[in-house]
Amino acid sequence: QVQLVESGGGLVQAGGSLRLSCVVSGRTFSTYVMGWFRQAPGKEREFVAAISRSGMTTHYTDSVKGRFTISRDNARNTVDLQMNSLKPEDTAVYVCAASTRIGSVTYDYAANSYAYDYWGQGTQVTVSS
Repeated sequence: QVQLVESGGGLVQAGGSLRLSCVVSGRTFSTYVMGWFRQAPGKEREFVAAISRSGMTTHYTDSVKGRFTISRDNARNTVDLQMNSLKPEDTAVYVCAASTRIGSVTYDYAANSYAYDYWGQGTQVTVSS
C-alpha cells in the first residue's frame, strides 16, 4: 500500500513563502511521476506542478510559474513544493499525487489528474491579504 503524507501548510500573509513536503512510502518512489494539485472551496481540483521520475523535467500551471518550484529527493522519497510570492488566490488544500504511468512526461500527462494512481490527504494553505 502506497501512502502519501503532506506537511508544511499553514497561514501566511500575501507575499510570503511556504514549503510543502510530501513523503511517499514504499521502495519504488523513483519510478513515480509526482504532482501537486490544489482545490479551493467551491472550485474544481487544479493542477499546480509535476516532476518527472529523475527530476529533470518539470511542469507548472501558468498562474504559479516563476513563483513555485517543485523538486524531489529520490533517496528520501520526498517531493517538495517551494511557494514564494504567495497570493490570496493560492489559498487551497494542496495534495500530492503519484503516477505509475510510463512514457514521456508531457504537460498534458502531468496535468491530467486521471493519470495519477495515489493521492495524499492534503494540507491547507491559507494566504491572507
